Amino acid sequence: MKKLLVFLRDYKKESVLAPLFKLLEASFELFVPLVMAKIIDVGIGTGDNSYVLKMCGVLILLAFIGLTCAITAQYFAAKAAVGFATKLRHALFEHIQKLSFDELDRVGTSTLITRMTSDINQVQSGVNMVLRLFLRSPFIVFGAMVMAFTIDVKAALIFVVTIPALSVVVFGIMYVSIPLFKKVQSGLDEVLSLTRENLEGSRGIRAFRKEQEETAQFEQKNGLLTGMQLHVGKISALMNPLTYIIINFAIVALIWQGGLRVNVGAITQGEVVALVNYMSQILVELVKLANLIVTVNKSVACGNRIAQVLEMESSMEDGTLEIGENFSEQEMQGKKSVVSFEDVAMCYQGSKEDAITHISFTAGAGETIGIIGGTGSGKSTVVNLIPRFYDASAGQVCFLGQDVRKYRRKELRDQIGIVPQKAVLFAGTVRENMQWGKKDATDEEIWEALKTAQAEEFIRAKEGGLDANIEQGGRNLSGGQRQRLTIARALVKKPRVLILDDSASALDYATDAALRKAIRQMEGAPTVFIVSQRTSSLMSADRILVLDDGEATGYGTHEELLKNCQTYREIYNSQYGKKEEA
Repeated sequence: MKKLLVFLRDYKKESVLAPLFKLLEASFELFVPLVMAKIIDVGIGTGDNSYVLKMCGVLILLAFIGLTCAITAQYFAAKAAVGFATKLRHALFEHIQKLSFDELDRVGTSTLITRMTSDINQVQSGVNMVLRLFLRSPFIVFGAMVMAFTIDVKAALIFVVTIPALSVVVFGIMYVSIPLFKKVQSGLDEVLSLTRENLEGSRGIRAFRKEQEETAQFEQKNGLLTGMQLHVGKISALMNPLTYIIINFAIVALIWQGGLRVNVGAITQGEVVALVNYMSQILVELVKLANLIVTVNKSVACGNRIAQVLEMESSMEDGTLEIGENFSEQEMQGKKSVVSFEDVAMCYQGSKEDAITHISFTAGAGETIGIIGGTGSGKSTVVNLIPRFYDASAGQVCFLGQDVRKYRRKELRDQIGIVPQKAVLFAGTVRENMQWGKKDATDEEIWEALKTAQAEEFIRAKEGGLDANIEQGGRNLSGGQRQRLTIARALVKKPRVLILDDSASALDYATDAALRKAIRQMEGAPTVFIVSQRTSSLMSADRILVLDDGEATGYGTHEELLKNCQTYREIYNSQYGKKEEA
């Protein structure tokens, strides 16, 4: 949590002024019981009504000054807390973007969302409360005790006993509840993860009639979270009754002792009332302090969770080589090898076995490389190594003759167009989605990419054309339309390497064939990697890499593989039958 305080650096003035004005408010509040004592002893005791009115005016003045200080303190505290949360959220989001897929897979999406939203909101609330009350409440507690000693030492000894007893209760409950709040936040992660999974997979759940099972599982997780919240809530709830009991016993003792001191003439009746008021002030402030501690407990637990993500370092170090400075256009075109794999192996974090092993092949400029294999054979793993979504565990993945780990990631990925398995579009217009590929893309460039991706016809048919609205995730488009738009988005920047990771699965055979033909006819045609389960999509590829359980069982043309590769032959026969092969 301490490491997060660096985000308050730009709000030093507000962080000082907020508690300062709260202390000023508290100082004026401590004078109120003394004024009340004077009203009772002097004004009421002697029947001097003018004195009473004068002192009432002093009370109103103290109230007005206190209100002004309180509002000013709230303004500065809110400004510092909101600014702190804004900077922290930006820093966390930026840091998450720098993490490799390994870390993102390990941490999980649901917990990152929780830390970006709920946890940061809780920390913001904690910072606001601390700036306003962290100094004010202890100041009034000890200030009231000091003022009590100025009235009467013997009566004030009750304060000396009461305050340590209250401190034991408050800090004891704080010590017990902080670890429990961490468990509550972890339980919230699990509930959010399950909720997200159910919302994303709602169609599958309904198709298999698993609503009752999923509801039961949710109720179980939610019940555990509720149980943890109730448990920590009960412990935190002990604070108010325990503090009230101690304070009320102290007030009883104070009135009893004060009565005895009045009888012997040591103090006046007004001073007894002032002592009781000081004790009441302590009660109110300790209740505030108790609520503050509950909030701080939650904030510290949430802050530590955020700090864990910020302290997480990417396992993928950025390179230093810049493509633009080291390779001219002519040199790039003249490269025999654009992408090459040299005895590459890859193992995911937490896995005991390699996802792929001993993968070696070369792809030249303008060539089309097909990748095929059964489910879980490692097809996506192979293409994910090219833009460095993951790093190879062994061997080398080279781009233009250099290990991809030597390049700056931004430089490398600027040269590569990637169309993932899941077609992801963003809320906005068609033009805005296309400009994800290239920020300054003109309408001509966008239409050219749409034409190549076989998406021009249905976009022109839409009202508004490039200004047509796309809902979040492309909900207002069919699966094939979403895939064609994501392909067009990758083509807008005219990449040197184009990766189609099973991104044409929703297209019919004719559209798929037209798409591949159009990509081949592009000016400065890129090196294309096509991951597909359909042999029809790969027949025309220059070479096809066949994977089986993470190992390469064949590499060659369609005709060569039919003769020499049993795995490829089995896949082909399963789709076309042996008659077509003959």
